[in-house]
Amino acid sequence: MGGLMEKTLVLVKPDGVQRGLIGEVISRLERRGLKLQAAKFMQVSNELAETHYGIHKGKTFYEGLIQYITSSPVMAMVWTGPNAVAAVRQTMGATRPTESAPGSVRHDFGLEVGRNLTHASDSPENGETEVSLWFNDSELIDWDRAVDNWIFE
Repeated sequence: MGGLMEKTLVLVKPDGVQRGLIGEVISRLERRGLKLQAAKFMQVSNELAETHYGIHKGKTFYEGLIQYITSSPVMAMVWTGPNAVAAVRQTMGATRPTESAPGSVRHDFGLEVGRNLTHASDSPENGETEVSLWFNDSELIDWDRAVDNWIFE
């Protein structure tokens, strides 16, 4: 298979869940050619939120971010494929929806940075770290799709 195989964490955040966009996100990533390796619908604990967003601790928006991500369930997923991190980020769009490319999830459905629908790992290294934070190894399913030979070189 061509390209570097990567894992990336994708969250459909509370606003995306409440707006019924889980299926839209999954559909776009599947059509892009990425493979779902794990998924769970969950309520985020304060502890998980604080660990995940620890890099932002002390910033003015931190408390609001923790309240927001724990306010309603999220759909947490692991997607894999060649250059998965970049492919997912391109599909989701820029963090600020108004700066996102037309056709991206955030461009098509988002208006404000504080309600930008999804989270996607920003580097292969962070993808690995975030996947291990949100999922146990036993939750990651390694499987083959018949269509992979038609998607990957």
